[in-house]
Amino acid sequence: MNGSRLSILYSLIFLLTLSSVSLSPAPAWTNKVDPWVLQTAQEGETEFLVFLREQADLSGAAALPTKAEKGAYVFQKLTEVARRTQPDLLATLEGLGVEYRPFWVANMVWVHGDQVILQALALRPDVAHLYANPQVRLELPDQQPEQPDRAESASTLGWNLQTIRAEWVWAFNYTGQGVVIGGQDTGYDWDHPALIRQYRGWDGVTADHNYNWHDAIHSGGGSPCPNDSPEPCDDISNSHGTHTMGIMVGDDGGTHQIGVAPGARWIGCRNMDDGAGTPATYTECYQWFIAPTDLDGNNPNTDLAPDVINNSWGCPPSEGCTDPNELRSVVEAVRAAGILTVHSAGNSGPFCNTVNAPAGIYEASFSVGATGSTDAIANFSSRGPVTVDGSNRLKPDVSAPGVGIYSSLKGGRYGPLSGTSMAAPHVAGLAALLISIEPSLRGQVDELEELIEESALPRLASDTCGDVPGSSIPNNTYGWGRVDALRAAAMLMNPFFLPVVVK
Repeated sequence: MNGSRLSILYSLIFLLTLSSVSLSPAPAWTNKVDPWVLQTAQEGETEFLVFLREQADLSGAAALPTKAEKGAYVFQKLTEVARRTQPDLLATLEGLGVEYRPFWVANMVWVHGDQVILQALALRPDVAHLYANPQVRLELPDQQPEQPDRAESASTLGWNLQTIRAEWVWAFNYTGQGVVIGGQDTGYDWDHPALIRQYRGWDGVTADHNYNWHDAIHSGGGSPCPNDSPEPCDDISNSHGTHTMGIMVGDDGGTHQIGVAPGARWIGCRNMDDGAGTPATYTECYQWFIAPTDLDGNNPNTDLAPDVINNSWGCPPSEGCTDPNELRSVVEAVRAAGILTVHSAGNSGPFCNTVNAPAGIYEASFSVGATGSTDAIANFSSRGPVTVDGSNRLKPDVSAPGVGIYSSLKGGRYGPLSGTSMAAPHVAGLAALLISIEPSLRGQVDELEELIEESALPRLASDTCGDVPGSSIPNNTYGWGRVDALRAAAMLMNPFFLPVVVK
């Protein structure tokens, strides 16, 4: 059946449904569609994610001993299900002439269409749900008073790195060497003096961005970076992505030693257009990290996946992510592949129940709150428990410095930013330090998280969030506490040394 006949058929179905509105004010098919999608479709064309009923069973990955085996297994399972179940849906979309993009990290398809299209898809028995795909703007808290000019104390290590005692671990010659950190953000100023030497696509002479960079922004043009940029590019004026990467690996070989794991390598994916991302762009970056590709999106290779990913972004209900489970299966797939996914907890504090945005709310995400130079929780840092999905899950998992953090900015500059966006990269960098100490931790996400939690400096809160008093460890303000690189390294290298490094 050709596209025009299909369109006529779907239009008739839609008109028949409308004619029965008086008998059924809420047709059954609408239960499979997010309210945001229904609302925006009434205004014209919209975009949404068609989540298919059959999803891959990845439970077997847990028993595999290495990250390489986990990654290959997860990739094989996910792509097999997508190849087998999507062709009929894709053929229908092709015939209708609508814009679409298939994914395999979860068995789903991004679609741009109108109300007739979304109803036709919701009526399909192989479709489980139609999720919203809103544009979500990046938000940082109001900036705190800036730190003194770096030029006045160029040889001084930042208070944040001193607080988590990263330099103590460096003294043992563990700097994250052999570890790959991934970041999905506004993009990255890849040849910044503090980042270029650590970029996996740079060999000291030439750059090769294949398998080291992916741009999930294919249309829009609302930023300085071109769509499908062939090289890393940071598209936002405040240098958000560049700043977060500097916290993870930054070191210019001179006076600007700003990163927790300066010996690690980094790769990146742009998931925002001028600071605005969507669940589809977040998903595309997650998928690429499981199996990085060349610049044309071909020849995926799970052996080149990162060990840890930093995610300094969120998709709150206020921005259209009205279903809290929208990204859960995607994040769970990344974790099953043996990749630690670190996430900012959000900047909606100081009230309880404000860790409410995917993907920081999930059990599979390692979520991070923000502390200041006095080790007190930042006023803006979101608190748990997670109530938006009914789980009452304790969050954040841990906390890290996130107020006035000095790091890299676009154009070779440096400066401070605040937010849980700045706290999460400390934890991603810490994970890299720990894997460089004990490479067998690579791919062992549970063990990495437990080590970081158990070695965190316990911090008590004055308030009670949920049914967990602030006097408990963990609590819904600090999680297990503020991370400490030396304590974690001591527990890993020789637990008997731990009493020596306890404050």
